[in-house]
Amino acid sequence: MNINIIFEDNHFIAVNKRSSDIVQGDKTGDTPLSEKIKDYLKLKHNKPGNVFLGVIHRLDRPTSGVVLFAKTSKALSRINKLFKERKVKKTYWAIVKEKPKEKNETLINFLKKNEKRNKSYINKNGLKSELYYNVIKKLNNYYLLEIKPKTGRHHQIRAQLSAIGCPIKGDVKYGFKRSNKNLSIHLHAKKLAFIHPVKKTSVLIEANPPKEDKLWQSCL
Repeated sequence: MNINIIFEDNHFIAVNKRSSDIVQGDKTGDTPLSEKIKDYLKLKHNKPGNVFLGVIHRLDRPTSGVVLFAKTSKALSRINKLFKERKVKKTYWAIVKEKPKEKNETLINFLKKNEKRNKSYINKNGLKSELYYNVIKKLNNYYLLEIKPKTGRHHQIRAQLSAIGCPIKGDVKYGFKRSNKNLSIHLHAKKLAFIHPVKKTSVLIEANPPKEDKLWQSCL
């Protein structure tokens, strides 16, 4: 089924998304992850009818990494509340060509989404966007950044890194000079951490970067 399940209990299921996957259906007509997981759950639980699967959050198509789904409506409403209250901690990895001026820094910008271009721009009338980054490794010709967003705006990491002159490798939409051959960008949702809203236990879900990508593997 081409899905890499990295966490599952009675309430949630998480996958390590490939950069080619879409989370929900769009105009391309490609089969989204949500449908693939429904098919998996139908087979696993031998369910002939419809299976509930709640989409909690999304990753941009060219981005890889952790995506979490809810298996019940109760779990969906409770985890949505945690996301809204910013009690879900997200960690990303990004590979950039240019070294940021500061080794670590909190970036605060105001971003406005252009629907037609599907792109976010810095605009004083936009929504406050905040993230913290840290340069954690120097690669041959690139730098690996660990990023912890405090807000969840459209294309936030991509736009804010571009604004400091550090567009993500392969991200031509935000200023990188050339695309990656597979049309991915080197942005990976590495970790998701939260207190389980039903069990009240600590949950840490971690996804390794794509195995087939030598540059990503050099980060490990």
